[in-house]
Amino acid sequence: MRFDVVTLFPELFAPHLVHGITRRAFASGQVQVRLWPLRDFAQDAYRRVDDRPYGGGPGMVMLAEPLERALKAVRTERGGEAPVVHFTPAGRRLDQSLVQTLAQGLGAVMICGRYEGVDQRVIDRHVTLEISLGDFVLSGGELPALALLDAVARLQEGVLQAPSHQQDSFSDGLLEGPSYSRPEVLPDGRAVPAALLSGHHREIARWKRERSLEWTARRRPDLIEQARLAGRLTSQDEQFLLRLARQPSGHLGL
Repeated sequence: MRFDVVTLFPELFAPHLVHGITRRAFASGQVQVRLWPLRDFAQDAYRRVDDRPYGGGPGMVMLAEPLERALKAVRTERGGEAPVVHFTPAGRRLDQSLVQTLAQGLGAVMICGRYEGVDQRVIDRHVTLEISLGDFVLSGGELPALALLDAVARLQEGVLQAPSHQQDSFSDGLLEGPSYSRPEVLPDGRAVPAALLSGHHREIARWKRERSLEWTARRRPDLIEQARLAGRLTSQDEQFLLRLARQPSGHLGL
């Protein structure tokens, strides 16, 4: 798959593409990333890509014409249609379901906005998907683009050990539970839970499932309800959640 990134700061992407475990996806070509410096598509002597907003107001707005020339060049080189993504607080919240959908596709064209935003005429004509990382504001679209690239890359075959991403938070609609490693007992006496040391695979699997349910119920009860509506909870899960709700640890939103 291929991601084309239209950005004012292409240098922000290079370190991410060559470090960490996800570099395997980029080095192998499973995920191809083509960077398009937006100033290359400005036509005046100052390589201007922004100007004051009509109607007044603070900041500057990214100009339509350089962006449209960049998108035309991207389409010519790609030779086919692809989703055009714009990162904005007004977009759909990025979640694992959307990541999985994009990871199974042909990639996307990503517009990394800056300043006060992008001329709305570009969005109206070209953008097919708007994405938000959450209810906060960043200085530009580069960090969301990097987050999306990382999330998609780690789902590619051979990047992680086979079952790793299947146990990630949100993969089954729930949060992943706690993890432990050596030593079994820390100097102050804190020990790894006995269930993880038992060697009984079924007992370990159930312990992990219950911790996943517990963490999700305590931290993101909305996900419990979504999992319930989607039919992802077994009768055993529901029995555990009922026992959990009866514990004197406060209201869990169940």
